[in-house]
Formats: sequence, C-alpha cells, structure tokens
Amino acid sequence: MNNSRVRIIGVSGGSGSGKTTFARMLHEQITQKLGPSTCAILSQDNYYIDQSARFTGDGSVNFDHPSSIDFSLLAQHLGELKDGRTVQVPIYDFVTHTRRAETNPFSALPVVILDGMLIFSQDAIMPHLDHAIFIDAPESVRFDRRLHRDVRDRGRTPEGVKIQFESQVKPMHDQFIEPSKARATLVVSSLQRFDEPLEDALNRIFD
Repeated sequence: MNNSRVRIIGVSGGSGSGKTTFARMLHEQITQKLGPSTCAILSQDNYYIDQSARFTGDGSVNFDHPSSIDFSLLAQHLGELKDGRTVQVPIYDFVTHTRRAETNPFSALPVVILDGMLIFSQDAIMPHLDHAIFIDAPESVRFDRRLHRDVRDRGRTPEGVKIQFESQVKPMHDQFIEPSKARATLVVSSLQRFDEPLEDALNRIFD
C-alpha cells in the first residue's frame, strides 16, 4: 500500500444493518496492520443539516432522505482529505436536532473509513471512494437494531421509533439505499460472521 495518499473506504447499508459495527471492526484491523493513528472513521451522521426549527415531534422531519444531509460539505471534505488536508467536521446533536457551533478537526490519515447509509446514493460522494462495502440485512433485523439504538442512545420512545420506521425509514431505504447496493464493490451479509468479509476487505484495500 502506498501511504503517500489517502484511501477512502465507504461502508454503507440500511439503518441497523451493522455497517457501523463492520466499520469499527475494519478500523481495528487496519490499525493493527498499519499501527496507531493510521486510520479513522468519518460518519455521515455528523453532516445532518440543523433541523431544530422544523422538528416538532417524531415524523415531523425525514432524517432518512438525502436532503437531510449536507452532502455538498461532505464531498468537499472528502476532496480535501484526498489532498492531505485536515477538515473541520460538524457536530450534530441528536437530542436537540441542532448543529453545534464547534467542530472537530479530522486529519488526512492513510485510510479513512466513511460510514453512512446514504453515501452510495450520492453522485458527489462516489468518485472519492476507493472501495465501497455494503452491509446487507433483512428489514426485521434492521428494525430491531434501530429500535434498541434509538431508545438507548437517542432518547426516543419505542412508539416513536416504530412510527418513523414505517413512515420514513422503510420508504427511504427502498427508494435510495437498497438501489445503491449495486454500486458496492463488496456486499456483506450481516447474518454471517464478519471474519471472512473483513479479510476480503483488507485484501482489497492493501492490494
């Protein structure tokens, strides 16, 4: 692997598919291989547009539509990372639905893992990706995982999560995320152990 340039690995899949788990495991494998401070995860979720003025309760804002994400800024940052520059990543507060005034610096390390459910649906993002890994999971599995996460981490109610899933998450998955699987260079089933897919991904990255 030529460490003089930044390689960006996209990891996508539906909400609750296991894509973030896969991204974290891939990050661990790469840092074990290359050493510390050689790989970092950049999340699509940091690029949510401030929705505080529009949010009035569950279902009032469609957070699963591409228009809820500042993909222009994300694409700009990916280009800057490719050029070896540090970028200032936004911080989104999922409780207040605001984008904070402060940002987090993100350095151009040899490998950047981009984690996001809609990233493969965006023409502005795909040219920046060296590899595109899609984590595939049945709808029932994705719903159960999202329910657990949103109640535990994002202060949501089970009823609200169910309403949002049926009215927004599922339709957006069917319209944008599932078709974007065709753009992946590697499709991984979340129902299998990730050991072999991780090895496959590493072989592709370091080829």
